[in-house]
Amino acid sequence: MAFEGLSSRLQNVFGKLRGKGKVSEDDVNEAMREVRLALLEADVNFKVVKDFIAKVKEQAIGAEVMKSFTPGMVVVDIVNKELTELMGGTQSKLAKSNKPPTVILMAGLQGAGKTTSSAKLAKLLLKDKHKPLMIAGDIYRPAAIKQLQVLGEQIGVPVFTLGDQTSPVEIARAGLQHAKDNGHDYVIIDTAGRLHIDEALMAEIRQIHDVSKPDEVLLVVDAMTGQEAVNVAQSFHSQLELTGVILTKLDGDTRGGAALSVKAVTGCPIKFAATGEKIEPLEPFHPERMASRILGMGDMLSLIEKAHSTIDAEKAAEMERKMRTAEFTFEDFLDQMEQVRKLGPLDQLLDMMPGMGKMKDMKNFKVDEKQIGRVEAIVKSMTKAEKQKPEILNHSRRKRIATGSGTSITEVNRLIKQFDDMKKMMKQFSSMMGPKGPKGGMKGLKNMLPKGMKFPF
Repeated sequence: MAFEGLSSRLQNVFGKLRGKGKVSEDDVNEAMREVRLALLEADVNFKVVKDFIAKVKEQAIGAEVMKSFTPGMVVVDIVNKELTELMGGTQSKLAKSNKPPTVILMAGLQGAGKTTSSAKLAKLLLKDKHKPLMIAGDIYRPAAIKQLQVLGEQIGVPVFTLGDQTSPVEIARAGLQHAKDNGHDYVIIDTAGRLHIDEALMAEIRQIHDVSKPDEVLLVVDAMTGQEAVNVAQSFHSQLELTGVILTKLDGDTRGGAALSVKAVTGCPIKFAATGEKIEPLEPFHPERMASRILGMGDMLSLIEKAHSTIDAEKAAEMERKMRTAEFTFEDFLDQMEQVRKLGPLDQLLDMMPGMGKMKDMKNFKVDEKQIGRVEAIVKSMTKAEKQKPEILNHSRRKRIATGSGTSITEVNRLIKQFDDMKKMMKQFSSMMGPKGPKGGMKGLKNMLPKGMKFPF
């Protein structure tokens, strides 16, 4: 998880402050020393750290804070606001040309994830009811054009190419004309990356820039390179006038220094953050939500948005009714697993919930994707009748399911037992929260849980 170390350090610092009835100047100085160390360890640019601490201190030692009833909370609020400002203040939206198509030029070093990010951005635009076109402008990297074409086929977005024998400048020019002729309202130009910044790369991308006159110049940087990502952004910005940054592999960087430094050093907003290799739409970068997550306050807005965009409301309502009336079947269980998996990795979803970082049990929580796969295989090996009426699953049926799913009869028995336990719990929970009100509240619920009950993954 991004910012893991920083988040836990800051939460410890502010946990001490929150517990104090009064906060002295010494308390603030001590807290700021800790914050400074935490930011430097997170690979945040030194000058950025210095400026950040100065701004927070100036406000935190003010008379209003010292006289406040909850000075610790006021200091946390100041840090939250300053962290948000550091990352850009508000979400920076993608530009839209008055005269279509809107042209987006993708830049960056080799290996940063430019081609994959181009496809993720195209998928996001497609989801927002646009008609994007991707232009294959990387003629140097072996199979770069083929990679973009394969990704284009996967997401249903056309790719314009003239092969690898035509100059990228000509490809950009012809691709733009093709977009205008075919009614595309967004054009994404994938350009060549280099192993390092060199004059030839810059000269070529400037020519493409002159021909395409882009509305957006997005630099794709690998968050895992930390401070180097900021240096790359600075170099590109000095020669290309970037309009924004896409941070890739943010889930792989536990420090998060690039995300906290790039806006302050270059002046370019982070427009999108990408996680994982799967071709999911890019996620717009929300500074205020990211600051909230760093400070352990969660990011419920993003979680709710994810749920709204991926979960079928009618299915969810029907599922709730089935759970309430204990009509929940293995078919429903499989359907629910698929709906939840659409939201993304479960450990990342938990990370968005307020206070989860502080729970000891959750710190080392990792969902075993292989185990989820085994559970799915077992359920998919059942007949329709078996999924709907698990009570008919006798020994011979269970043996057949184990063989069909490539699992053992022990695993099949365990899953059926856990499923039965879950149904009992749903029924009891539903009666406890029935029209007569809670019976024993959370304590009552705890007493109702079957002994040693675990979820199937």
